[in-house]
Amino acid sequence: MSAGMQTVEKRSSVQNGVSRLALTAVSIILEAAVIVLIVLRLNDYAEWIAIGTRILAAFLVLAIYAQNTTSAMKIPWIILIMMLPVLGVTLYLLIGFSGSTRTMRKRYAEIDEILLPKLPENAGVLSRLREKNGHLGNIARYVQGNSGYPVYQNTDIEYYDDGAAGLEAQKTELRKAEQFIFMEYHAIEDAESWHGIQEILEEKAKAGVEVRVFYDDMGSIGFINTDFVKRMEGKGIRCRVFNPFAPGLKVFLNNRDHRKITVVDGKVGFTGGYNLANEYFHVTEPFGFWKDTGIKLTGDAVKSLTVTFLEMWNAVKDGDRDDADFDQYLPDNPYHAQQTGFIQPYADSPMDEEQVGEEVYISVAESAENYVWFITPYLIITDEMTHALSLAAKRGVDVRIITPGIPDKKMVYSMTRSFYGGLVRNGVRIFEYTPGFCHCKMSVSDDRVATCGTINLDYRSLYHHFENGCLYYDCQAVLDTKRDFEDTFAQCKEVTEEYRTGRGQFLRPKQLVLRLIAPLL
Repeated sequence: MSAGMQTVEKRSSVQNGVSRLALTAVSIILEAAVIVLIVLRLNDYAEWIAIGTRILAAFLVLAIYAQNTTSAMKIPWIILIMMLPVLGVTLYLLIGFSGSTRTMRKRYAEIDEILLPKLPENAGVLSRLREKNGHLGNIARYVQGNSGYPVYQNTDIEYYDDGAAGLEAQKTELRKAEQFIFMEYHAIEDAESWHGIQEILEEKAKAGVEVRVFYDDMGSIGFINTDFVKRMEGKGIRCRVFNPFAPGLKVFLNNRDHRKITVVDGKVGFTGGYNLANEYFHVTEPFGFWKDTGIKLTGDAVKSLTVTFLEMWNAVKDGDRDDADFDQYLPDNPYHAQQTGFIQPYADSPMDEEQVGEEVYISVAESAENYVWFITPYLIITDEMTHALSLAAKRGVDVRIITPGIPDKKMVYSMTRSFYGGLVRNGVRIFEYTPGFCHCKMSVSDDRVATCGTINLDYRSLYHHFENGCLYYDCQAVLDTKRDFEDTFAQCKEVTEEYRTGRGQFLRPKQLVLRLIAPLL
């Protein structure tokens, strides 16, 4: 189907059995309402309880203010708690924690202490990159120092400008698997696109290949029945679910696994924006043409993708049988790359206080000399990110952002547009992708560096979700990424002037409220 076609299907045409989600959401709302009502009744019953509630709210406000995070994440909670103490405190305790429980933090830290040291330091590779370009070398050093993921050479990278092309390449490599297959995705839809993959996985499992599939329950809740894990296990495919969505006061509920990774034998790896559902591959088109992208890595850098998968697989649940021998999945495969560029896959986690995904984007913008372009499905950013993009534009850098022309979530789309005005007044150019919905998450700058992965320019990706991405420097894939951007600009409507001087420059009352609560959603 051509990219110029408009929406040809309604949302209802996509499988979306959300009864469990609806039941759980209602349950959580009722739980919160019951807590609020109980506290309010107690406040009426005894003045000292009301005073205690206000004191608790005050201490919580001070604790939030003292957190080592951006002010955009603090202010909405502070305002809500000060205006409506009982409701604000209840909601914060339910969904406001950015890093969740102490138990989960400890579990991830323990797994990372085992896995991350198994990655090579590659000090020589980093030195060569820094000698070639100090700015890019410093970005690579930041990523390695704060996430544990090194920069590599001896790795070939191939860029796919469409999710369907990436999927076909994945299926080709899956058929070659001899030892193991690891797949981790935010969303899997039990439909045609997945069935084509499942058929290959079943064949490989029968042939003795170890096959593991890992998915996020929230991302897949409208696409998968509750017996999916049992059916996969029955076919020889080991399967785990991240953070099952269920009624209860779960402070870990707010953190989801948004990563997208496939690893075959530790030799070949894939990542990018697309999940394993029909709409990503044009089987269904509820929002017009779905624009998504991905990359394939072959060589040394695949180790980092393998470690990222093993982290989640082994940390997700305390009662699971975890791996005792990681080294068997991290072999030193002999490989001679055709390319000479630098590749750096990395992961970001809400279990620490380092926003690696956001800092990478900021660093790319700050190091840009001629141009820096971004594409994201959602644009809901912090003051720090806004400042970096605006300052780059003021320095004379060509700063552009592509967002969807057809939204998948109207409320989020309204939030996205509310950020246009402040950016365009500082020289940033905004483009909307008219054929449909652009779900890819990428940046490219100065023909030297690009990123591709799962990290949106929004609070959920940057602060709440488990994410992964890949930096690539001075290789053909950077130029391929740039070329795709140029082709995509040709299919966009530039809305810069509308939001600089037209009606779009004024925020509507709904947008003012949405901007305030955006970090809470």
